[in-house]
Amino acid sequence: MSGPIFSVERRQFHREGGKVVTRDVVVHPGAVTILPVLQDGRIVLIRNYRFATQRQLLELPAGTLEPDEPPEQCALRELEEETGYRAGRIEPLCEFYTTPGICTERMWVFLATDLTRTQQNLQGHEEIDVAIIDAHEARRMLRDGEIEDGKTIAALGTYFLRQDGTDS
Repeated sequence: MSGPIFSVERRQFHREGGKVVTRDVVVHPGAVTILPVLQDGRIVLIRNYRFATQRQLLELPAGTLEPDEPPEQCALRELEEETGYRAGRIEPLCEFYTTPGICTERMWVFLATDLTRTQQNLQGHEEIDVAIIDAHEARRMLRDGEIEDGKTIAALGTYFLRQDGTDS
């Protein structure tokens, strides 16, 4: 099965002892998440309607890589499209596999700063509202389970740990 973004392939894996395991794998081109931080420390999030959950989720802007597109370029493009902000500076924050039990999708997370307000440029199917939230409120929402999107949890958690200087 295949769609415009990913395909599902039945693959065989050879294990130790000669055992062969068959699994269905979602093959995905990869994606980015952007953590935009304003000069005063507030965080730019979005309220994004997600068809799979049939509701709006509070999350960081994100997008799928186009063929041969570098993650940094995708991050800059998606940031402006979804939030209407352009980053003067972008730097890697972390990388991870979103659902390694079933999917090849690797996600690159970037911290975007030195932001300039421009204009949203949403795709026809997108229903996105920008939500600017104080960092303390974002921490509280993360702690209290109000943020349910996995990539947003991973990105904010990494960001806050680095800000706190927590290495252990």
